[in-house]
Amino acid sequence: MELDQVIHQPIRFKIMSALATLPESEQVDFSTLRKHLGVTDGNLGAHLRKLSRARYIEITKRFVDGKPRTGIRASPLGSRAFLDHVRALEEIIRGPASLAAR
Repeated sequence: MELDQVIHQPIRFKIMSALATLPESEQVDFSTLRKHLGVTDGNLGAHLRKLSRARYIEITKRFVDGKPRTGIRASPLGSRAFLDHVRALEEIIRGPASLAAR
């Protein structure tokens, strides 16, 4: 199993980790995610664009009380890619013993 180079970058890994824990029908808003990660708007936006281009996340824009809100959630493809990436990391952590089991 190979590491996913889109997800492997630390901030994107944290983004996908946060989104993967959400129930499928829920999303997190941009501001909450930014605060949780401790990054700037621009930094988060750049990472979200990369994940969106890979179709790993879905972004929705709406107005709440007249203010724009951006909602983010993992796509089904992104959720699968994240789980595959975690499995690849687990294989690395287990080391040579995991190779012998194949």
